Amino acid sequence: MTVFSGAGMSAESGVPTFRDVETGLWAKVDPYEISSADGWRAHPDRVWAWYLWRHHMMSAVAPNNAHRAVAAWEDYADVHVVTQNVDNLHERAGSSRVYHVHGSLFEFHCDRCRSTFPDKVPDMPEPAESVAPPSCGECGGLIRPNVVWFGEPLPDDAWQRSVDAVVNADLVVVVGTSSVVYPAAGLPELAIAHGTPVIEVNPEPTPLTASATVSLRETAATALPGLLQRLPALLG
Repeated sequence: MTVFSGAGMSAESGVPTFRDVETGLWAKVDPYEISSADGWRAHPDRVWAWYLWRHHMMSAVAPNNAHRAVAAWEDYADVHVVTQNVDNLHERAGSSRVYHVHGSLFEFHCDRCRSTFPDKVPDMPEPAESVAPPSCGECGGLIRPNVVWFGEPLPDDAWQRSVDAVVNADLVVVVGTSSVVYPAAGLPELAIAHGTPVIEVNPEPTPLTASATVSLRETAATALPGLLQRLPALLG
């Protein structure tokens, strides 16, 4: 089975979703300025400070019952996790095959030669307006987070592994994603096109709801711990 997770998967760990107007991480900043290659080139100190703060926030939270449930499913099935999230909560919960289609906030590389940054980034428990990014020891370029910014392509390897995981799955569980961010949102549609059952778990309806085999109006931490036991009744 393949699990496709979005921001709602981590929201119950205390990670705000980007679309939460009141508490969202983008509530007081211009999303394009801090999440685009243009913004990085124009204000690397500002972008680096923002991502250090996010890195700290995500390091401080723990996997929730939904993450732990998905990891436990590996005792019963061949489970692959495709995630739009840049946190590492699936891995910390124990999932062994996780593909980050939008990159990871726990990996860093040079913006020029793409060498992996081997050092630990500094902790930043409070947001700051500007922090100078470290320099690459290989070429002198700037170290950036290994996340996909607006206008950048998805990572080839993670994307191909995700496509393979969806195409070869007997069941796809889509959890906590708005199903509007493409090309990642096309993965559940690919499963449907292949005739694979798709279970959607989301408190709110999404564009996927009408075509999903089953759509559960529940949160991830509520639905996933008992989902395997419910499968016979849900899928008939």
